[in-house]
Amino acid sequence: MVEEGERKPVLEMVQAAGTDGNCVTFVLYDEDHTLGNSLRYMIMKNPEVEFCGYSITHPSESKINFRIQTKGGLPAVEPFRQGLNELMDVCQHVLNKFEASIKNYKDQKERNEPT
Repeated sequence: MVEEGERKPVLEMVQAAGTDGNCVTFVLYDEDHTLGNSLRYMIMKNPEVEFCGYSITHPSESKINFRIQTKGGLPAVEPFRQGLNELMDVCQHVLNKFEASIKNYKDQKERNEPT
């Protein structure tokens, strides 16, 4: 339980005893399918990833269990970090295109208004 004034965890790494770092479950708090599925997609593009999946623990809990298993000696945290960075880049690209389209629309509307 989180005491008053303490920060609630955002991310937790769970690793089974006796395993190396290539198979890890990340618990992401206050997240749902929106992040889970898009992040899973980005991580599965990495050829070093053997398995990547997520599950929602229960509908009343807002957390996901996100599991990554890699090939060879690649630590699972590396494709996780890379997937997050690539997802942020995609979101930034979409935002830039959206804002440019809004600006273009407003500029075009101003040019077409009668004076």
